[in-house]
Amino acid sequence: MQPSQAVQSPSGSQQNQAQNSTDVFTSIGKYIETGDAEKLSAWFADNLELDITGSVNSCTRSQAKLIMKNFFNNNTPKKFSIIHKSGRPPMSYAVGSLSAGAEKFRVIIYVRTDDGKNSIQQLRIEKD
Repeated sequence: MQPSQAVQSPSGSQQNQAQNSTDVFTSIGKYIETGDAEKLSAWFADNLELDITGSVNSCTRSQAKLIMKNFFNNNTPKKFSIIHKSGRPPMSYAVGSLSAGAEKFRVIIYVRTDDGKNSIQQLRIEKD
């Protein structure tokens, strides 16, 4: 296993191109599973699209953080796992399965890589 320095944050200078598309989803998934909207929002683009169970919003990073905090408060995450990853820089995506509250959700995350920096461009959460 590699040292934990591989992907510390979206702006961390220790990322390298080969690890970006795989490790980024591991880090993002960890924050979804723990319901940590604060740390998850560090990965958000300045402006992104959130689709939470059919409610679509184009919003800023701070608005998205509040929306995700509200989602996690209403749906306490229990388990999250990535079930599919595809794409390559500059755009890649992952599909995950989230158990939260009494519900199961499908989570789709689109990440853009620019100059070694990863940012979530779109995050969709649908009832499974």
